[in-house]
Amino acid sequence: MLLLCVAAMAHGLHGAAANGGIHGRIELRRALSSPERRPNVSDFGAAAHRDLPDRTRSVVYLETAPRGAFEQTETGRAVLDQRNETFVPHVLAITTGTTVEFPNSDRIYHNVFSLSKTASFDLGRYPMGHSKSVRFDKPGIVRVFCEIHSHMSAFILVFSHPFFAMTDGDGRYRIDNVPPGNYSVIAWNEGASSDPAPVAVPSGANAELDVTLR
Repeated sequence: MLLLCVAAMAHGLHGAAANGGIHGRIELRRALSSPERRPNVSDFGAAAHRDLPDRTRSVVYLETAPRGAFEQTETGRAVLDQRNETFVPHVLAITTGTTVEFPNSDRIYHNVFSLSKTASFDLGRYPMGHSKSVRFDKPGIVRVFCEIHSHMSAFILVFSHPFFAMTDGDGRYRIDNVPPGNYSVIAWNEGASSDPAPVAVPSGANAELDVTLR
């Protein structure tokens, strides 16, 4: 009897569905431009050069997460730097409970703030070498600005599940460890979202999905 039970358990383990993944490429067909720099009195004596934000990176995520995805309890930390009058990275994707550091790497003052419903904050002015942080506990999109430099902006996308990914420089993405099943995938870039695209993830294998953002 014991041997039969062990054999049945082993059969159940081998027959269990294995997680898979989703990968593909996001094609951008949108005109992306950066706002012009507006000088102010605090800039006197500072370098005129500034970096341009990388607006080509997109976020890809599951519209509805699989069961059990919201049981995640781990918290993490991320960094949104201020460098050459630019937030780096321009888009940051995190899970709820993550604390984001906002270091100032410039030789001028910055003042990070947001009026977003997901997270509203104002960190005040602080100089080079200093850093302040914010913990994000609600899912949603947070638009971040600098009160001193109006051309500076960034996005923080906060998810209540881990099934999302950032695209690389070629627009490619990969969402790993997805339980097998049918899902809807959304691609997001600079405030614009694609229509939900259906995808079926097989057991222990990857599904491929390309999306065009217009």
